[in-house]
Amino acid sequence: MTVETKEPHSAGLPSGTDRRPAVGPMVFGRRLPLPATRGRRIVLGCALVAGGILGFLPILGFWMIPLGLFVLSQDLAVVRRWRRRATLQWGRRGGRRSRPPSGSPTSGGRGAI
Repeated sequence: MTVETKEPHSAGLPSGTDRRPAVGPMVFGRRLPLPATRGRRIVLGCALVAGGILGFLPILGFWMIPLGLFVLSQDLAVVRRWRRRATLQWGRRGGRRSRPPSGSPTSGGRGAI
């Protein structure tokens, strides 16, 4: 008599399906799936940057450069530092734009001209 045992992660799922959580960074509230191995992520990032450099050709585009740098920043410290600096500068610049200049009247209300 044989007893079938199911592993906890596959309990109730058809055979051949794997429900592991997505690995990767959060982008706009969703997980960006990336390859699990470091080597594949580096190859993917380099391919995206190389394709972005050829962005003037059809199908390829300049949008591939920042995406490739984002993928590379998961594994390469130099690119990670560039991304963090850019994120900080972007946040500082955005904070300056959202505040009205000091001494200027605020918009809204009937008294504003």
